Amino acid sequence: MQAKLILADGTEYEGTSFGYAFSHSGEVVFATGMTGYPQAFTDPSFAGQILVMTYPLIGNYGVPGEELWESDKLQISGLIVSDYIDTPSHFQSKMTLAKWLKKSKIPGLVIKDTRALTQKLRSNGVMLGKIVIDKDIPQYDPNKTNLVAKVSTKKVIKGGQGNKTIVIIDCGAKRNIAKCFINRGVKTITVPWDYDPFKNNLQFDALFISNGPGDPKMADKTIETIKIALDKKVPTLGICLGNQLLALAAGGDTYKLKYGHRSQNQPCLLNNSTRCYITTQNHGFAIKTVPPGFNPWFINANDQTIEGIIHKKYPFMSVQFHPEANPGPKDTEWIFDYFLERINYEK
Repeated sequence: MQAKLILADGTEYEGTSFGYAFSHSGEVVFATGMTGYPQAFTDPSFAGQILVMTYPLIGNYGVPGEELWESDKLQISGLIVSDYIDTPSHFQSKMTLAKWLKKSKIPGLVIKDTRALTQKLRSNGVMLGKIVIDKDIPQYDPNKTNLVAKVSTKKVIKGGQGNKTIVIIDCGAKRNIAKCFINRGVKTITVPWDYDPFKNNLQFDALFISNGPGDPKMADKTIETIKIALDKKVPTLGICLGNQLLALAAGGDTYKLKYGHRSQNQPCLLNNSTRCYITTQNHGFAIKTVPPGFNPWFINANDQTIEGIIHKKYPFMSVQFHPEANPGPKDTEWIFDYFLERINYEK
C-alpha cells in the first residue's frame, strides 16, 4: 500500500506501508542505533514521536518476547525505515516486526532515501510530520502535551529485596533501570510521576528519577517532589529526563536541542579528566544552566552539551545518558554502584 510522510514544511516522501494502515502524526526524529530496535521501540521516551531508523536493515531478527521489552508496548507513534526485512532469523523471535506494528496499530513506512530525510532533520532540526495512508490528518505537536502523565505507571509497584530502599519516580522508566537496582540487592518502590512519597509516608533511603518523553517543564509535580527531596538531603539520582528534572528542581534551566541525541554511540567525557565513555541516549531536551551548588559531571564530546551534573557536597547527581543501556554499551553501569555507595553519607 502506497503512503506518504509529510513534514510540517510541506516536504513529502513517498513510501510503502508495512505496518498498520492508519494515518498518524507526531514529531519526526531519527536514531542511529544499529541493534536493539525492540528495546528502543518500547522505550517510553519515544512517546509521541515518528522514528526514522538510519540503519538500513530493520526487522531482520524479528521481535522477542515481552520479557525482553523495555515497557509493555510499542511507544513510537510511527516507524520509517529504508529496508524492511519480513523474514526474520533469530532464536528469540516470536513474530515479525510488521505483525507487531499491525497488532499495536502503529504505522510503518519503507522510504528508500532515509539518508536524505535524516540530513534534512539534522540541517533544519526535528519537525512535526504525519504518515498519511488512509486519510489526511492535521499535524500534532506532542511537546504541548504532558507525555509523562501518559506513560507513567498508575499504581505503586514494589520489587526486589534488600536493606536499602529506593523510590523510583516513573516518568516513563525503562524496565532495565529497576533491574539494575534489584540485581544489586536493593528494594525498589516505583511510583507515578505525580505521587508524593513524603506525604504518603514511604520509608526509603534514596530517590531515583527516571527517563521519559517530552518537555521536562511539563512534569511540574515531579519537580516539586524533587525539591522536597533536595531540601531533606535525600540522596537523589536522575537518568535522561531525570537529569533535566533534577536541574530544574535545583534552580537550573533546560532547552530543546536542534535534533536531539538518539543513538548508542554518544561519546561523553568525564569532567576534569581525559576519560571518555560511549553511551546510549534518547532525548530531545538538555540542561542549559547548571544549578547552584552543582558541577557539570559529564560533557558530550560531539557538541559539548551537559550530559550530567553532580552536587559539590551532597549525593545529588544525574546523567543524560542511559547507564542501564538496553540497547547499547554498558560502559557506565558503574554509576549505579557509585550512587549506592554514596547513600550512606553523613548528613
